[in-house]
Amino acid sequence: MLSSPTGTHHIRLSPFALKHSASSSSPISREDSFTLLEFLLVVAIIATLMVFLAPAFTNIKTAAEITNAAYIVKGALEQARTYSVINSTYTWVGFFEENGSSSPTSPATPGAGRVVVSTVASTDGTIAYQQPVSSPTAPMDPGRLIQVTRLIRLDNVHLRTFPNGSGAGDGDKFLTRPPIPGNFPDNAKIGDTSPPDSLRPFQYPVGNASTAAQYIFVKMIEFSPRGEARVNNNNYAIRAFLEIGLQSVRGPVLDDTKGCAIQVAGLSGNTRVFQP
Repeated sequence: MLSSPTGTHHIRLSPFALKHSASSSSPISREDSFTLLEFLLVVAIIATLMVFLAPAFTNIKTAAEITNAAYIVKGALEQARTYSVINSTYTWVGFFEENGSSSPTSPATPGAGRVVVSTVASTDGTIAYQQPVSSPTAPMDPGRLIQVTRLIRLDNVHLRTFPNGSGAGDGDKFLTRPPIPGNFPDNAKIGDTSPPDSLRPFQYPVGNASTAAQYIFVKMIEFSPRGEARVNNNNYAIRAFLEIGLQSVRGPVLDDTKGCAIQVAGLSGNTRVFQP
């Protein structure tokens, strides 16, 4: 307890402290340890739980994928509208679905599983297609169009014509989104069974009339210099809302529980995503 003349400190332990020190360094008792059987039992329980949890994680990932795809499409639509207004010209956002089980081909192989999105604009501010819009089909002149953004490819996504929403107005929920108005609502929906093919399609790539087409876009949304939106050019009048339907797909299997809809206001061009 006292220091020595040399300044070295000495600590004197009491008998109680020595006893406590000796007991604390004793080996762990047999009762506190795990047996190999107990360890294997814990591992088996964890493995069983993971089997039940795996499908839930897969569903969460799939839902996130389709929601991300919807917001990518929303961004493309907003960029196209902005380009139209700023440059006082017309833009078109085309949708094509190809076989998602293989790499893209040229010309493209129609199928299911990969949605391709292309945005083009008129080079001179004019409407850039033959009017009036009536039969026969007359594709737009690629030489009068310019590519606005790079081509977008969305894997594991399917274009889908969904039934109208209930219109209950429950936030951004898919099932309660506003219904598309009109006697033929599907004519204002970009999906797998709608709308009828445009009589004024455009191709990818654009810029030169002699360039062979990889994609022919017969489903599209047109934006005017005022920011108005309509489906398939002047085939149809402006609607209160337009809709693009997207659904998750894995190979040939469609997931009916994972659907998203992007709605575009016809007069303002504003976009909104409705998700599961």
